[in-house]
Amino acid sequence: MSFRTVVIKNRCKLEYSMNYLVCRGDTETRINVDEISTLIIQNVGVAITAALLSRLMEGKIKVIFCDPKSNPQGELVPYYGSCDSYAKISLQMKWGQESKDAVWALITRKKILGQAANLAFFKKGQEELLRGYADEVLPGDPANREGHAAKVYFAACFGSMFSRDVDCPTNAYLNYGYSIVLSSVNRDIKDFGYLTELGIHHIGVTNPFNLSCDLMEPLRPIVDAKVLSGSLSENNFKESLAGMLNDKVSFAGSEMFLDNAIHDYVQSVLIALRDGDPSKMVFLSHELS
Repeated sequence: MSFRTVVIKNRCKLEYSMNYLVCRGDTETRINVDEISTLIIQNVGVAITAALLSRLMEGKIKVIFCDPKSNPQGELVPYYGSCDSYAKISLQMKWGQESKDAVWALITRKKILGQAANLAFFKKGQEELLRGYADEVLPGDPANREGHAAKVYFAACFGSMFSRDVDCPTNAYLNYGYSIVLSSVNRDIKDFGYLTELGIHHIGVTNPFNLSCDLMEPLRPIVDAKVLSGSLSENNFKESLAGMLNDKVSFAGSEMFLDNAIHDYVQSVLIALRDGDPSKMVFLSHELS
């Protein structure tokens, strides 16, 4: 599988030639397209050819475009991720509510346990309360254990006055990291031939990524851990979080790049929903060091 996350920071022209991405700026750089898993274009002064965009879509390579402040603004998603998309979308529209509720419960439990692991590792306290919330999650999470856990979690991590709605460096770091992970999930859902719009819990009428938002929930604590580590600053957080997809993680007993592990995790959830069998879901191990 491809493994490189390529970040374009400076004004340049990106072209396609002989299966290479060619970056023409002050110097010329060539990168084999088959090595690229993610291309992040941070500079709005970058020019890119249609031939390169077409080849990137053909290779199912995630392309993230940033705004003038270098924050993720949009992404390139091919229309056709799989040769049997029609059959899969037809089944997706028929996923049973019982199955969706069971899958959502497992996703929610895994997210809360990941949050508890962060609290324990960074010595923030309240991890036992969150583990209790995880044990109380029922199919569909009708008691909103996820919401209660989030309130306790963010207050423990960043202080009782912290709010996810405030414009501050911490939220900038979190939002940037979440955007990178969400883009990876978007790509993989389309790769497997499903619609990102049709979620199992998120149902926002203006959200084109409802299913992606569902599936990325257990991945959020991975981003949170990066922020809690204290290694990020306003000068380095974009580069550090963009490179996170190349970090090694444990998945199904094997070590692999985070981007590839997300691919396999998404596949396992889609199989579980297809077969109505939540036991087929496989999660990333939340390991901290």
